Amino acid sequence: MKVAIMQPYLFAYPGYYQLAASVDTFVFYDDVNFIKRGYINRNSILANGEALKITFPVVGASQNRKINEHQFEADFSKVIKSIEHAYGKAPNFDAVFPLINAVLTAENRDVTSMCRASVVMVMEYLGLPFRHVLSSDIDYDRDASAAGKLVSICKTLQADTYINSIGGMALYTREQFAEEGLALHFLKMNDLHYVQRKAGDAFVPYLSMIDPLMWCTKDDVRALLTQYELV
Repeated sequence: MKVAIMQPYLFAYPGYYQLAASVDTFVFYDDVNFIKRGYINRNSILANGEALKITFPVVGASQNRKINEHQFEADFSKVIKSIEHAYGKAPNFDAVFPLINAVLTAENRDVTSMCRASVVMVMEYLGLPFRHVLSSDIDYDRDASAAGKLVSICKTLQADTYINSIGGMALYTREQFAEEGLALHFLKMNDLHYVQRKAGDAFVPYLSMIDPLMWCTKDDVRALLTQYELV
């Protein structure tokens, strides 16, 4: 069984969704410390042909508390208006915006809950299976090293393969996991290209998953989620 483990992000970049779709079980790593100025609550959308950074405000964000101990602010009206203004003329706006808005206006403002909902919503929209758990619900060795915690989670879930985002190549080695009977792979997202706004416009990469959802058909988005290699 293949497992991936990632901190919960709110409407992350497409590579995050590729990782979620590539495994049998996806673990939202929500009982580790919050990362300020990271990507849990920050991303970019396309506005007037350029990347516009957006932030989903978190109440009293602190790197001394766990992700699942944080709440998003109650009012996301500013960022919701930015999304609406940026994509109001996109071909899938009428289908996609209400789904995004429902996630962003949820009564439960728990960071883990809302981030998880942003992945579940996309997978359901695309008709893709998505089995997931929270690390906070798993009985694993929380006193182990960084790699040891991942190994412990994988063993608890009876996985034989762990897939990490490409950034993990600087942190983990195949030997560390092989010693525990686990295969380790890293997911590298290919350079993605699709039509934004109109054909011929310069492509703006590294945006939130919101962007391809707005511009691409469901079939094309599903295809984008397969455009990666395991290294």
